[in-house]
Amino acid sequence: MSSVIKKIHWSSLLLRCIWMIIGALIYTVGLDLFLVPNNIIDGGVVGISLMTAELTGISFSIFVVLINIPFLYIGYRINGKVFTISTLFSIVWMAIFSSFAHEFTPITTNPFLGAIFGGIILGIGVGLIIRNGGCLDGSEIVAIIFDKRTTFSVGEIVMAMNLVILGAAGFVYSWNSAMYSLI
Repeated sequence: MSSVIKKIHWSSLLLRCIWMIIGALIYTVGLDLFLVPNNIIDGGVVGISLMTAELTGISFSIFVVLINIPFLYIGYRINGKVFTISTLFSIVWMAIFSSFAHEFTPITTNPFLGAIFGGIILGIGVGLIIRNGGCLDGSEIVAIIFDKRTTFSVGEIVMAMNLVILGAAGFVYSWNSAMYSLI
């Protein structure tokens, strides 16, 4: 009986991992083939990592993992081991995919199309990862903490953080890029 339970558990875990890898791949396609070629960024730690990579010339993939580490620790303390491991797993796969994505030709160089379709594709990737127990960004962990301690919702907190981050994109890229990022 216990071998059947373990089989179900391991097959369920494997399926979750596969879906998180697919979600990370889809997210990376939206980010690296639609947004980044048009100097459009995502919010949260991903946006901070993109701007830091732009300013330093060091790989985005390194920054996205490093900057998320303190948030992963906080997430571990508040949301537990399974959530933290799932999140780290998703972030690492996204970083791996992103390190190879620059070899592909961008889907579009039109910033409006990049913002619209890139945003839709990002949302699909994030949705798959969240549905399977992880997330891709430490800012969501902070938002969950503030949600529990304030009257603001997770969405409102993420939006406020992203407004600050995307506003900073105006200084790193251009104000047009920042406005497209808001879309």
